[in-house]
Amino acid sequence: MSDRHDGPEAAMAAGVAVDTRHWIGGRRVASARTFPDHSPIDSSLLAEVARGGAEEAAAAVTAALAAFPAWAATSREDRARVLHAIADGVEKRIEELAAVETADNGALLRSHLRGVMPRVAQNFRFFADWLLTIDRDDFETRGHSNHISWDPAGVCALITPWNAPLMLATWKIAPALAAGNTVVLKPAEWSPLTASLLADIAAAAGLPAGVLNVVQGYGEEVGAALVSDPRVARIGFTGSVPTARHIAGAAAANLVPVSLELGGKSPLLVFADCDLDLAVELAVEQYDNAGQVCLAGTRLLVESSVAEEFTRRFVARASALRQGDPREEATDIGPNIHPEHLARVDGFVRRALAAGARAVIGGGPHSELGGLYYRPTLLTDVAPDAEIVTEEVFGPVLTLQTFDTEEEAVALANSTRFGLAATVVTSDVARADRVTGQLVAGTVWVNCFFVRDLRAPFGGARQSGVGREGGDWSFDFYCDIKNTVTAPKGWQHRG
Repeated sequence: MSDRHDGPEAAMAAGVAVDTRHWIGGRRVASARTFPDHSPIDSSLLAEVARGGAEEAAAAVTAALAAFPAWAATSREDRARVLHAIADGVEKRIEELAAVETADNGALLRSHLRGVMPRVAQNFRFFADWLLTIDRDDFETRGHSNHISWDPAGVCALITPWNAPLMLATWKIAPALAAGNTVVLKPAEWSPLTASLLADIAAAAGLPAGVLNVVQGYGEEVGAALVSDPRVARIGFTGSVPTARHIAGAAAANLVPVSLELGGKSPLLVFADCDLDLAVELAVEQYDNAGQVCLAGTRLLVESSVAEEFTRRFVARASALRQGDPREEATDIGPNIHPEHLARVDGFVRRALAAGARAVIGGGPHSELGGLYYRPTLLTDVAPDAEIVTEEVFGPVLTLQTFDTEEEAVALANSTRFGLAATVVTSDVARADRVTGQLVAGTVWVNCFFVRDLRAPFGGARQSGVGREGGDWSFDFYCDIKNTVTAPKGWQHRG
């Protein structure tokens, strides 16, 4: 493996020095090739990043495998202390992390400062503490005692997305490390920089060499090599359904357990009895992060009797959103992540308009801002089976459909191949209970949105994913769960 490449070893992103090499076995490792990382804010070149492949993936797995026995044997208390130290390191560098991530993926700086980066630290603290609580009381079977234990599984290959890079990566890294595993992380190639900073923070916190490894590059090169390596014990992935199919196929060849958090096409159901102002606020909130949120309720399903008034209020509220530089405090919506992604979003909208949909607001790129800014869009007059209704757009594009009965609302809500989340807005408690019980979704919010507790299970139904993470569910995935059955006291060894 090359120790040098033609690009610089560090880049300055938002005034912060970021090492652009891989982190393997406790040291920085370069590659013979690099790939460019551009800021979605202004398309400026942030860095030339080391481009890994099969060689770097194999080296990272080797390093993780070598570090596994000692880390697995480390006491729970000592592992928890290291994870808390990582959280301390994150908190000391929140401003730097927020600035780099905003430059790298275009999400709002104020959101990174006040919510996302504090959540990164909390991911480590939560799973460090939860590790110390997962014991279960022993129980008896015909006088024999049963003792359940959570054994570390081994090397975990984690592949994470670009829309909330560090937060979603640590949502997997933290429980994997807490459980006693070692990790090879492949961050998204469109937003890799904060993963490199995390490697520095973890090393400074005392995480042993090889326990966390970061290999950068393209999915078809380094990602494919990682998930097909038979030495990997667990695979965690957040991303698209097509990529998940490839990963599941590679994992199946080695019978490796996978955790897949995939796309969504979530409904937001607005009943006539609801607080309409609340419904409008929740609907407009779906434009958060320029619509690049897997959980977003992009399908607005509104009871016919209030649809006209809801639309009027929604247009007024959405039109007041300020779109622009995500580093500015007053900005509400930043850019989309990448030219390829912007073209994909616009393609969905153009095909929908050509098929007869009507743009109530938006309907195309922001002509005044240019670049990767796409206007918040609401489309009506869409058929129930239209592409814009059934496929994940992952941009600031919502559709509005109407219904007349509760049964029709539920049928519309469940009419896609996804089942990640749903939001219900109603003042009728009995209706909320009935409807939520019938919705196909991993998470349902009633009169709220995006309230997440790390103790709760998170994941999707249908093609929105496989498995659940959070609390005990994370440890169930990242561990080999063992039951030890012991005979009654008084038995004697007969040799």
